[in-house]
Amino acid sequence: MALWRAYQRALAAHPWKVQVLTAGSLMGLGDIISQQLVERRGLQEHQTGRTLTMVSLGCGFVAPVLGGWYKVLDRLIPGTTKVDALKKMLLDQGGFAPCFLGCFLPLMGTLNGLSAQDNWAKLRRLWPAVQLANFYLVPLHYRLAVVQCVAVIWNSYLSWKAHQF
Repeated sequence: MALWRAYQRALAAHPWKVQVLTAGSLMGLGDIISQQLVERRGLQEHQTGRTLTMVSLGCGFVAPVLGGWYKVLDRLIPGTTKVDALKKMLLDQGGFAPCFLGCFLPLMGTLNGLSAQDNWAKLRRLWPAVQLANFYLVPLHYRLAVVQCVAVIWNSYLSWKAHQF
């Protein structure tokens, strides 16, 4: 609990910095999980550059883009009722997600050699449910962290899939 309170204090004092570091850390964690638990590389065979690529992608692309989008979305549709959450999810999935994924997947593919088509189908099944809960249950300043926590699982899969030989 003390760690959570420290996170909340840091988020209140420096929201943008904490969100960027959170996104980068959780994307890096996804890669570490992939390398250590899925691929079972061990510490000797861990590819640090690969983890740093994921951290950089989280800090430099995911956090700024998603963090900015969540702010815009909250201005467009203020409120946290069930109807508001549904509207946000529909706008997010119908308008923003295709644009974001249209940038993210080619970037990820470029960095890791993945096919965007392979990942698209799985993303389409996962994110609408996550976002509906996110917009309904989670205050604005925690949304990026919540999405990134869910994304740890996805990032682990992406990292594993990208680095299969």
